[in-house]
Amino acid sequence: MLGFARLSEQARQAHPVRMKILAVEDDPSSRKILSQALQRLGHDVVEFDNGEDALRILDEPEPPRVVVSDWTMPRMDGLQLIQGIRSRLKADYTYFILLTARTANEENQREATEAGVDDFLTKPVDMTELWMRLRVAERILRFTTQVRQLEAFLPICSYCKKVRDDRNYWQQIETYINARTGSEFSHSVCPDCYARVIAPELEKLRTKTAAKGKPPTPPPHAERTR
Repeated sequence: MLGFARLSEQARQAHPVRMKILAVEDDPSSRKILSQALQRLGHDVVEFDNGEDALRILDEPEPPRVVVSDWTMPRMDGLQLIQGIRSRLKADYTYFILLTARTANEENQREATEAGVDDFLTKPVDMTELWMRLRVAERILRFTTQVRQLEAFLPICSYCKKVRDDRNYWQQIETYINARTGSEFSHSVCPDCYARVIAPELEKLRTKTAAKGKPPTPPPHAERTR
């Protein structure tokens, strides 16, 4: 118990983000243990004993973004629950951790992954492993939120294509995205722009060179994105 309490305190100090987590487990004792573990890690917990009721709460305002669910449950099991979650196309991304028995085989886990499960935890749940899974969930949800914000409306100049950030500075879109996601960019020429811009310029250059009686200048190398 002392080790458990020490890990809980360390987790709260190293885990500043308090998340709302949906715990779905049909066994009352297991659900209580899971809920207490999540609370000791500093999170808010919403409990359900079946996937059908759990799915409904995700349609409410400010729903949980993380789900920790048992696999085998009455009315709607874990796989049916994740399939229902992934079918909500306009909803924010939900990180899904599936609880499995030690007897779960590779084929079953592959089926769950194909259904949309993000991660697995073996029962009985280990506190350290739960903490690590939630750290990953936090990072993934933060990145998906950043991507969703980038996909939203951005003020962009009609001429130079710079975008305006939240401090009213205009900057290249590459710089804007790099500062928020760390993505790096490489530049090339797409087929449409090559045909519309590059090819006519090369043809003008060859025509001008031929008119002066000089050997045509070989076209410069241009990387074309197929």
